[in-house]
Amino acid sequence: MKSRNLIIWGAVFVMALLAGWLTIEFTKNRESLDEAPFGVPFALTDQSGQEITQAALQEQPTALFFGYTHCPDVCPTTLFELDGWLKKVDPDGTKMKAFFVTVDPERDTPEILGQYIANVSNRITGISGEPDKVMEMVKGFRIYAKKVPIDENDPNGDYTMDHTASVFLLNRGGRFKGTIAYGEDPDVAVKKLENLIKG
Repeated sequence: MKSRNLIIWGAVFVMALLAGWLTIEFTKNRESLDEAPFGVPFALTDQSGQEITQAALQEQPTALFFGYTHCPDVCPTTLFELDGWLKKVDPDGTKMKAFFVTVDPERDTPEILGQYIANVSNRITGISGEPDKVMEMVKGFRIYAKKVPIDENDPNGDYTMDHTASVFLLNRGGRFKGTIAYGEDPDVAVKKLENLIKG
């Protein structure tokens, strides 16, 4: 009887050790995921024709937006608002960066993207490149983007793009820290950017 109790207690002890070890490993894995930079590696082209990689998103706190130049409302509104918020939280332009990545690289060449952004801001850098490589980045950053024909009977004609409308916030190192939703209260958006800069 005693030996059977010892075996049972031994098994309970081993199970407790195993559960503890699994908990520690799960916590370690979760922490390492939290520390991983957001998105995927990429090598694309910025609006001035220079190569840009994921390293640019890791040098400073970063605001990252995905859109396109033919967008009727969301993109121009977001660019205008983001430019104003940046001027409030970082007047000198030394504490954070901002990027606008096209989800329509077939039409948005680096040059066109640069002209479009320059009409609104000198604080935001456009990113484009070869369509397949741009869309790999878009998918890798878990951004929804879908081509929608204006005329359903002419799928090869003019189109718009459905896409994620949030601004993504990354800290120094490129880790995801939150979003600013489209239509966010301006005071809340500014506070989020201030907190991002403070780290």
